[in-house]
Amino acid sequence: MALTASPFASLRRAVALAAFALAGVAQSAPALADVKVGIDLSTTGPAAVIGITSKNAMLMWPKTIAGQRAQYIVLDDGSDPGAAVRNIRKLINEDHVDVIVGPNVTPAALAALDAVADSHTPMITLIGSASVVEPQEGKRVWAFKMAQTDSAMADVMTRYMSNHGVKSVGFIGFADSYGDSWLKEFSTFAKLRHIELVATERYNRTDSSVTGQVLKLVAARPDAILVAGAGTPAVLPQRELIERGYKGAIYQTHGIATPAFIKLGGKDVEGTLFPTQPVVVARTLPADHPAKKAALAFVNAYEAKYGPDSVTQFAGDAAGVYPRLDDAVARALKTAKPGTEAFRAALRTALEQAHELVVPNGVVNTSASDHVGLDQRASVMGIIKGGKFVYLNQ
Repeated sequence: MALTASPFASLRRAVALAAFALAGVAQSAPALADVKVGIDLSTTGPAAVIGITSKNAMLMWPKTIAGQRAQYIVLDDGSDPGAAVRNIRKLINEDHVDVIVGPNVTPAALAALDAVADSHTPMITLIGSASVVEPQEGKRVWAFKMAQTDSAMADVMTRYMSNHGVKSVGFIGFADSYGDSWLKEFSTFAKLRHIELVATERYNRTDSSVTGQVLKLVAARPDAILVAGAGTPAVLPQRELIERGYKGAIYQTHGIATPAFIKLGGKDVEGTLFPTQPVVVARTLPADHPAKKAALAFVNAYEAKYGPDSVTQFAGDAAGVYPRLDDAVARALKTAKPGTEAFRAALRTALEQAHELVVPNGVVNTSASDHVGLDQRASVMGIIKGGKFVYLNQ
């Protein structure tokens, strides 16, 4: 009697043949390469309070971008522009990333322009100053920016000042490009609104005393004083002003919006007025604000992971990078493959084409001449009240 194969044996052969056929298909159509995102942040040093919250938000990003697997490579620059440039060159030349995210301090972002332009790698920075993207020519065509510009923030701040009777202002800001940018932009809008700048002082992020500068400011008797600093180093001049008995209004920039600023400043920063973006005051935003839904969703998710009152504007900016990338990568993939110069160029072009894209800190509309894309929907006034950042009506 002839022997016949069991039905189970026939099934095994069929499965083996099918697997072999599928393997052949896989070899003939290789999978698209991963999208590599190189990230440089200041998670140590004077700007750590900014970089750490940005990193926390990035740890919440999905593992895919536009349906493609993503690799995130995060490096710390220690708040040192030189280290930031070394990190970015490593990410570009050794890790072969498709896009750079960061740095999160202005001097580092400006220092990085050569590296990204030389390699034709788009860079999405997390800084406040527009100096890294304006004017849109030369090396700056490879740079984009998440945070609202100092110009837009100075606009909303001086409008509030004018509406509330401020006629003269004293200025003390960082002695670096952040302070330079704020002095320039504030001066422009102050002049437009007939606000006189009566005293100008500067200090370093690492200074332990500003007594001399504050005495000069107080002697000028301004209606209000603007401290143009960021993170916890912005507390120092304000504390000194309070100790010297200054009774006028104290304004800060959007760079203060971290819980650490309130914790360090305590009662000395209560009542501080500042321009900010939607995430910082999400719970007290008007119901009809176009970014409130996205801002509140992010705040709730972030604070569920990192604790109550832990969110910052910088975390919101970092969270917004992901939808920006997701939107742009989807278009770039139609013309090029990740890991190539063609893809980096396509991604740069795609980042210029965001249209009414809602992110936690505003609504983005970019173009070849605008690598920020935020309008006044991303600028609001806030006040520190009861140890919290609260939305302030104009």
